[in-house]
Amino acid sequence: MNVETEKDKQLVLDAYEALLKDCKRSRTEESRKMIEKAFHFAWKAHRGVRRKSGEPYILHPIEVAHIAAKEMGLGTKSIVAALLHDVVEDTDYTVEDIENLFGEKVSQIVDGLTKIKGVFDQNTSMQAENFRKMLLTLSDDLRVILIKMADRLHNMRTLNSMPLRKQMKIAGETLFLFAPLAHRMGLYTIKTELENLSLKYEHPDDYNLIHEKIKEQEVKQAKLIEQIIAPVEVKLKDNSIRCSIKNRPRSIYSIWTKMQTQNVSVEEIYDMVSVRVVFKPEEGIPEKNQCWNIYSLITDIYKPKPERIRDWVSTPKANGYEALHVTAMGPQGKWVEFQIRTERMDDIAEKGFAVHSKYNTEGSSDSELDKWLNDVREILDNPEADAMAFLDEFKLNLFSHEIQVFTPKGHIKTLPKNATTLDFAYEIHTDIGNKCIGAKVNHRLVPLSHVLKSGDQVEILTSEKQSPKHEWTEFVVTAKAKSKIKAAFKKERKEYTSKGARMLEDHLLEVGLQLNAKALRKMLEHYKLSGKEELFYKVGMGKIDINDIEGVVRRKSRSKFIKYWRLNFFGNNTKEELEEEEPVEETVKDEKPTIDKKKTFMLSEMAANESYKIATCCKPIPGDEVLGYLDMANNVTIHKRKCPNALKLMSSQGDRILAADWTSHRLMSFLAVIELSGIDKIGIVNEVTNIISKDHDVNMRSLHFESHDGVFEGLIHLYVHNTEDLNNLIVKLIKIKGLDNVKRIENIEEYS
Repeated sequence: MNVETEKDKQLVLDAYEALLKDCKRSRTEESRKMIEKAFHFAWKAHRGVRRKSGEPYILHPIEVAHIAAKEMGLGTKSIVAALLHDVVEDTDYTVEDIENLFGEKVSQIVDGLTKIKGVFDQNTSMQAENFRKMLLTLSDDLRVILIKMADRLHNMRTLNSMPLRKQMKIAGETLFLFAPLAHRMGLYTIKTELENLSLKYEHPDDYNLIHEKIKEQEVKQAKLIEQIIAPVEVKLKDNSIRCSIKNRPRSIYSIWTKMQTQNVSVEEIYDMVSVRVVFKPEEGIPEKNQCWNIYSLITDIYKPKPERIRDWVSTPKANGYEALHVTAMGPQGKWVEFQIRTERMDDIAEKGFAVHSKYNTEGSSDSELDKWLNDVREILDNPEADAMAFLDEFKLNLFSHEIQVFTPKGHIKTLPKNATTLDFAYEIHTDIGNKCIGAKVNHRLVPLSHVLKSGDQVEILTSEKQSPKHEWTEFVVTAKAKSKIKAAFKKERKEYTSKGARMLEDHLLEVGLQLNAKALRKMLEHYKLSGKEELFYKVGMGKIDINDIEGVVRRKSRSKFIKYWRLNFFGNNTKEELEEEEPVEETVKDEKPTIDKKKTFMLSEMAANESYKIATCCKPIPGDEVLGYLDMANNVTIHKRKCPNALKLMSSQGDRILAADWTSHRLMSFLAVIELSGIDKIGIVNEVTNIISKDHDVNMRSLHFESHDGVFEGLIHLYVHNTEDLNNLIVKLIKIKGLDNVKRIENIEEYS
């Protein structure tokens, strides 16, 4: 039994005192008494329980409440609910107990925060179901989602006490869902911290490298910022503008993301400077006018880059963000981004929708939030059968890059970047989307798949004869459009699935076979399908030829073929022995060793293709940071940690994730692709191939070069033993005169 020491008690009381200091919206006697009552109730309920770190458990709800109060600006009921959020889940107290002691509203919030207990369908992710339940409470109270964000942030801050497998699961889930959700709620500070912490646990080497580089550049950067800000401060002061100007440092995660997408070094990314100007507006003058006035004063000093002006004052982002951004050429030839905003805008930008009520703002922000919540509810009311599809649908609604387009009457609609005219049609109404045949964009006729740009004016054209088409799902990007199109085909799919099941069963009976588990497994493996419903659907649709089924089911197993070979060439088995042994082999084949998910799964070279397989989407090679995914059949697939599919699996199937690491690999070779570019000159291709052919650790499979306007680009497919061999080759190639860039292609699937 865990005994609470005097040191523990002092630790808890200190944390509680710190919380009270930051409860800015809970200053009344009644509020303080309610918070104190919740604190003592939660402390008693969790007494004797410790976290993985060894600290008293009560510290977690106190810190969650502290984040809700200080970093989100939430009020008394939210703080109370945060203190109580784990009581129902982890103790014998019920939601009814909470309601009796703290009222109906607090109990509703706590209920929304309480995780589901019990067993779900084994094909459904518990994480996804928990997430779905949490979102269902959006219709009741937005505070549920905000406290959940605070809970996740504290869990990420204390993640170092968890085992590696759990760290990957929680970090992946955070990056896939919670960070975009924080962005959508306007919680920029929290979103940034969640991203940074996820990177710290998913890619620790990259995180530490960038962190060290930033520290190295701190003094130099501070001097540059001072040089940039000084004349602006003088100019604004001369014009009687009260403001604070400070550096807005680029986050480690955003630097890492740009390094990945642009294939550049830390130094090149960190070269960009960002400065925030937060001013106290004058009464009686519109804030928008004052923002543009400051823009004018800044651009008197630094020349602006016209295409890099972002006006989110006239049209705020869908998550409530307001500011005027301008990029200008600063001293030392450095581009500087100035973010101009009022104190109110800055508060909303830092704490999101939670503080909107504080300002009683009118306009697009609140209505945009309501619209987004309605979109989420539509997905929840009509969810897909499996959790992964639900998560994909929801993820689509967390778009971070938005465009504003206009209706024929001039009303603004906010859509994600790359949205099409069909997305716009469904945004207006489901019936308009279903009947859409095209559109006029800026008075010009365009197809359904036309990608819209900010500022476009869109008129939708419809026909009563039109109905949704399967191919529409290939180009729409909004969750609403995808879910409505799928809903239209749900009934049709059900009919085809039933028809396919009947066809398959009848056909197998005709040829003397049965539709059993063994037959299904062979068909699913042969056609590379995820489940029997998909198989039945494709048979019913005629996409799988029913006449090929018998051959697939009767196909001999590999073990039987080996025995047949031994019988004919070595004569050490009789035909009778072969037939007797075959079922035993099948049984042995299905019995795979149990994998201990708590231990790191070692990728032995000799066990490749037997105990694990390499994911085709990212094709990791020895030396890459990897993880394993354990499927229902006890098969392990190895993904790169940065693979988008791995991120999705960590988020939705986290309990099936394995920590994995390579042993020494020198016998087997793995496919890798490198991309080259540079100045075209005679003999450069020959130099490249000579270096590769002389490298004993690398074999070339194919190469492709193209030259245009004096510049060449090339793709080379190679077989290497590990990342060390590949990196050594890249170092040798980059030394060739004329070669400007040599990099490994991470997303190998589309190049294979």
